[in-house]
Amino acid sequence: MRGATVLLIGAGLVVVGLLSSIFIVDEREKALVLQFGRVVSIQEEPGLAFKIPVIQEVVRYDDRILSRDLDPIEVTPLDDRRLVVDAFARYRISDVNQFREATGASGDQAINVAGSRLDSILRAETREVLGSVSSNDILSSDRFALMLRIRNSAITQAQALGIEVIDVRLKRTDLPRENLDATFARMRAEREREAADEIARGNEAAQRVRAQADRTQVEIVSESNKTSEIIRGEADARRNAIFAEAFGADEEFFEFYRSLTAYQRSLQSGNSTLVIAPDSEFFNYLKSANGANQDAATAGQ
Repeated sequence: MRGATVLLIGAGLVVVGLLSSIFIVDEREKALVLQFGRVVSIQEEPGLAFKIPVIQEVVRYDDRILSRDLDPIEVTPLDDRRLVVDAFARYRISDVNQFREATGASGDQAINVAGSRLDSILRAETREVLGSVSSNDILSSDRFALMLRIRNSAITQAQALGIEVIDVRLKRTDLPRENLDATFARMRAEREREAADEIARGNEAAQRVRAQADRTQVEIVSESNKTSEIIRGEADARRNAIFAEAFGADEEFFEFYRSLTAYQRSLQSGNSTLVIAPDSEFFNYLKSANGANQDAATAGQ
């Protein structure tokens, strides 16, 4: 009975020992087997692995691509136009043993330590790269090339931490808050100046068109007046010729016509009062149907 119990206990210890010597490496992680603080085995492939119970321990590290957001930093490009840059990086642990030595920790604590050191590297490289170009280059399509330069420069330094920098991105590039109002005011002033220039050019063009139109108007009116005066002169000459011809053909009829014209002009409504003696020659053709001939006959008698 006692032998069976001892055998059962021994079998249990063997099973516990076997179970404690086996560990599973997940596909999302890497593991280090440590013996008295010294690395004796590196497990990078997923699956079952073995260790010596009690003597050896397993330290696990994340093997996935990790993301690190940088706090906004202020950079000064070549044109001294300060910018606030917000960036992030993606990286992974490439050398787990070197990563452990560089951070001196394990688990989340090691990730935090490595992230802080990576932040320092990225901030320094971002300031150096963006400080070597103008702000227009940072805000243009060349921005992608600048991000590659930052990443390539950070890769070399990050290797000392046992990590591989996969990508660096600039999420946001803005002016400092205190410079926004001044920048907006300058942009507004530039637009107002451009608008004033356009208005001045428009007024100048309008003045030219208006002057040309006034000149054309004067020329047209002058030409029209000239033409009308010529036509009027020709008409007057023609009229005088007709009068002269009529006067020469019948002197009495001409006098009669001139008298009727004088009556028409002087007796119109609205004219000034006309005071003439009744026996004036002006009324010769109003005294009788025979007009001047009747007066002449009377005078002859």
